[in-house]
Amino acid sequence: MNQVAETAASTAVVIIPWTELAHRPTPERMEETQGLTEALGCEAVILRSEQVRNPTPRFLLSGGLLERLKTDVETHKPDLVIIDATLTPVQQRNLENHLHAKVIDRTGLILEIFGLRALTREGILQVELARLLYERSRLVRTWTHLERQRGGKGFLGGPGETQLEADRRMLDRQLERLRRDLADVRRTRGVQRAGRRKAGKPIIALVGYTNAGKSTLFNRLCEADVLAKDMPFATLDPTVRQMTLPNLGEAAVIDTVGFITDLPTHLIDSFRATLEEVLEADLILHVRDRASEVDESQKTDVEAVLNRLSETMDAELPPILEVWNKADMLSPERYEALSLAATRAEEPRAVLVSALSGDGVEELQRQIEAAIGTGRVITELVLSPAEGEKRAWLHENAIIEEEVYLETGETKIIASLALKDVGRWKSRFKTDL
Repeated sequence: MNQVAETAASTAVVIIPWTELAHRPTPERMEETQGLTEALGCEAVILRSEQVRNPTPRFLLSGGLLERLKTDVETHKPDLVIIDATLTPVQQRNLENHLHAKVIDRTGLILEIFGLRALTREGILQVELARLLYERSRLVRTWTHLERQRGGKGFLGGPGETQLEADRRMLDRQLERLRRDLADVRRTRGVQRAGRRKAGKPIIALVGYTNAGKSTLFNRLCEADVLAKDMPFATLDPTVRQMTLPNLGEAAVIDTVGFITDLPTHLIDSFRATLEEVLEADLILHVRDRASEVDESQKTDVEAVLNRLSETMDAELPPILEVWNKADMLSPERYEALSLAATRAEEPRAVLVSALSGDGVEELQRQIEAAIGTGRVITELVLSPAEGEKRAWLHENAIIEEEVYLETGETKIIASLALKDVGRWKSRFKTDL
């Protein structure tokens, strides 16, 4: 048991249910669940998978599985019972009543960890929004306190509203306030992005499965010292630093929250203000843990989140360069095979590196420059005085190389745009550059 678990003040019984339609949890999935439990500050006194042959709408677990879990809870008296699956509100409540213990599912577990990790105002707002959306879905008509409140005095007062309706109305007010606050955050981030573009700095976003080594690579590229720990969601609040490329000079690098299997939908929606940085980047570095046995499935999970993000915000993804990390943990044969595969990779291209030792980082910088260099378009436009909106858009989204006012009253602009911004221009103004 690692140091986190040894010093944990709380204990948990952790169950990973699976059915015949799903595969038995792999050792890596078991390790991930233990890591999530420890990230919450709990020691898993029991961690096991259970095949649920007949899932029930009341408890999810059925028959002997439920009674075995109850015996475990009575024996160990844990502070928390974690069901690493999705529970309906009714199942969660029924399990709590049956076990006489606090029960959370996978979504609740991730939300609790996010709540501990959020340090900035933006991070706290986004976690709070996700938590309230989750709680609102937990309001069900099975709670004992949801009896009707009287609507007025005397027998003509009417039935009034249920406590459920009052709770939902209260949550809706809080959600509206949080969305307004996050809209301010998004505007601030938009201004910051425009400032970086005006300065002519390319923007690079790091994405990847949680614990793939994004923060370690971020520190290596930017000579920074952000928290980089071997635990899920060590990074929650986005961090922006400068890196120096050999030929292109300074670029802005953004470290983002890690993705994970079954990442709750409302977490993606709630973290829109942060994840917009990914879609606005000139290049995405997808950091992969090539030493992991489940690297391919983790890649699929990350791509699913990126695609959902693209659809939700109606924006195309920037070009992607895969960073095959943790080369230092590979066997010599595996290292040689992946080195060869990386040189042959296309769409997306790939670079094998060790963020920890620095091996391959110089090649990564060359590939970043190549991707950014080929990912921009130089255009020359002559705009009339009536086309002020186009001129303003270029100043906000492009690098202005030259701007000349002509005697005709028109303006000649030479601008450099990222490929994704070319698409945005065509979509907005219905014309080619």
